[in-house]
Amino acid sequence: MAPPKLGRIPSIRERVEGTLSDHRNELVSLLSRYVAQGKGILQPHHLLDELENIIGEDEGKISLRDGPFSEVLKSAQEAIVLPPFVAIAVRPRPGVWEYIRVNVYELSVEELTVSEYLMFKEELVDGKPEDSFVLELDFEPFNASFPRPNRSSSIGNGVQFLNRHLSSIMFRNKDCLEPLLDFLRVHKYKGRTLMLNDRVESISRLQSSLAKAEDYLSKLSPDTPYSEFEYELQGKGFERGWGDTAARVLEMMHLLLDILQAPDPSTLETFLGRIPMVFNVVILSPHGYFGQANVLGLPDTGGQVVYILDQVRALENEMLLRIQKQGLDMAPKILIVTRLIPDSKGTTCNQRLERVSGTEHSYILRVPFRSDQGILRKWISRFDVWPYLETFAMDAAHEITAELQGFPDFIIGNYSDGNLVASLLAYKMGVTQCTIAHALEKTKYPDSDIYWKKFDEKYHFSCQFTADLLAMNNADFIITSTYQEIAGTKSTVGQYESHSAFTLPGQYRVVHGIDVFDPKFNIVSPGADMCIYFPYTEKKKRLTALHGSIEKLLFDPEQNDEHVGSLSDRSKPMIFSMARLDKVKNMSGLVECYAKNSRLRELANLVVVAGYIDVKKSKDREEIGEIEKMHELMKTYNLDGQFRWIAAQTNRARNGELYRYIADTKGVFVQPAFYEAFGLTVVEAMTCGLPTFATCHGGPAEIIEHGVSGFHIDPYHPDQAATLLADFFQRCKEDPSHWNKISDAGLQRIYERYTWKIYSERLMTLAGVYGFWKYVSKLERRETRRYLEMFYVLKFRELVKTVPLAIEPH
Repeated sequence: MAPPKLGRIPSIRERVEGTLSDHRNELVSLLSRYVAQGKGILQPHHLLDELENIIGEDEGKISLRDGPFSEVLKSAQEAIVLPPFVAIAVRPRPGVWEYIRVNVYELSVEELTVSEYLMFKEELVDGKPEDSFVLELDFEPFNASFPRPNRSSSIGNGVQFLNRHLSSIMFRNKDCLEPLLDFLRVHKYKGRTLMLNDRVESISRLQSSLAKAEDYLSKLSPDTPYSEFEYELQGKGFERGWGDTAARVLEMMHLLLDILQAPDPSTLETFLGRIPMVFNVVILSPHGYFGQANVLGLPDTGGQVVYILDQVRALENEMLLRIQKQGLDMAPKILIVTRLIPDSKGTTCNQRLERVSGTEHSYILRVPFRSDQGILRKWISRFDVWPYLETFAMDAAHEITAELQGFPDFIIGNYSDGNLVASLLAYKMGVTQCTIAHALEKTKYPDSDIYWKKFDEKYHFSCQFTADLLAMNNADFIITSTYQEIAGTKSTVGQYESHSAFTLPGQYRVVHGIDVFDPKFNIVSPGADMCIYFPYTEKKKRLTALHGSIEKLLFDPEQNDEHVGSLSDRSKPMIFSMARLDKVKNMSGLVECYAKNSRLRELANLVVVAGYIDVKKSKDREEIGEIEKMHELMKTYNLDGQFRWIAAQTNRARNGELYRYIADTKGVFVQPAFYEAFGLTVVEAMTCGLPTFATCHGGPAEIIEHGVSGFHIDPYHPDQAATLLADFFQRCKEDPSHWNKISDAGLQRIYERYTWKIYSERLMTLAGVYGFWKYVSKLERRETRRYLEMFYVLKFRELVKTVPLAIEPH
């Protein structure tokens, strides 16, 4: 038997040409159906639906379905139809794209570049271009010589890749160790030298000094405090920062000796993570009402505020722990910089400085928005902030340097506005910048790039998408909660990936905006606040004093604005859900799914916490529609006795105990959203020990291992979701240990991957590694920064002028 031949995989164009040759009639029939729909954009389901429509019993049609062209269509993300042409954007795997165009009349196929495809797409809006010179953004040349992984599975593991690359360079070329020496010698805090002093002027001297220090320290008791041998080490060239005891100093020096002899990635990461680099942190979040009480539920104020406050508490604890272990006696400081709102609606958003509760060294610093007309007094939408941000950044820079008595060591941006301001500050101050998007709006609104003019009056996406491009390219590193945020799934495009190539006709064309393989991407998932959310089994910590008010919420027979519906059989377990009342969160879909399944209704009650109950209280059109639908479902399916609807609750402590109270009933938590970027409520519920059923679209698909630590449900197939829930309750009825098994596995999953402690450790390590990498490899990428500066001044500033300033009553 002859050995198999190795051949290259045919390109997308070759596969289409092959299909044209083998199945001419069937392919012409299919493509003609696309063309017959006229000028426009076809989504993946349109493309596949038409393929099914032409497939009959005919052998040729069946082989077309099973052939290479069918595979092309399954990987297609969109098709542009401009008769007689059909251009298809094909994504064989996350982060990899190819473009082809078929002339249906001439039966010819051509491969397109990104630029050609976008130019063709622009004809949908502008017709044939009169001007062939369009501003094109292309960041690829700046990164051409920069190392990056090429496997889709490596996306989001940037720091591991960087460490491997860096340690291999050091291993091959000992001259590359010199920058490490320089890096250790430049460390100072408020003029005080850390790590190494001038006595260590070369690698050989460093190795000699380390050997002498090792010999000296090994004779001391491991717990000898640093102060007792500080003078001795200083004479050998070492300053504070190595550790607080002889054992820790020795461990740190062993790590460095290992790196100098045979660098390896994990040792390098551990060593860099322990170097004292970060003492002052600035976190940017300008929009909305940023406060600690009475703000959740106000416009543009929700999960991001909770995320940042939890993040800051965890980060301060980690910084204090590291500083203590490094043998230093300085206090860190964290500033959350947000907008000061004079008309603060009874919140603290009109106070300049507010300490974050549960911390010693973290503060909310508020800086007002101002223009030539003076200080803006009222709240404005996050979509309208763009004219104020440059001045806000300059004012914030003065306030930050006054509070810190110098520059911060690390800046973190949040959402589009915070990331833009972080970019301006990091550029001005020369410090390491981290970007956290939370949610990139581009993927939420289909075709909001090509048809940006339709959206711009209300949302100003031309400014927002430009700001996002500037920030993600300026950042030293980017953290996301999930892989899907970066590169999507096999069938869906990631939020960041959607910025790799797009066009704003009449403004500019992005041919290489961001590369999802860039090692700046790292997945660092948040957790739930363990003081609020903890397992139902921890009886001593339980807030039993709140059970009275919880039982009133669940069982009080009075029907009012806070709760409607009733639960007649209190012995049944509860299906629980809590979310905003909008179409994407799909709470009404959950109610309908439950209402239609009689077996599920027999086995369990349903409790949802969502939105307003009185339609008159809502001013949001989408929420009004959902409120009306909820009332209609209650009436249509006669849900009284099995269903309780509770209005949105902002008391986090009681919400945490509510999860545990539901767990006491051997209930479950359901997250039924059509799409969920991360799924913090999923983490909260699992942290409380509640078995969780969550959407398979978005972050929860990564949090939960289906059938092990919870269950995936598809909101587009509610009947299957209802059956899965009913089967679970039936099995638990027959075998109560099954509930405990899923509950315990959910908790195990949380402790392994989704805690704020893991998050803060990782974030501090990343700040160290990227700070070093930036120093050693000149990762400032001066050419990129100058290119971004030009784009900011010539394009972004002009776009901002189209956003009107807020008008306030005199």
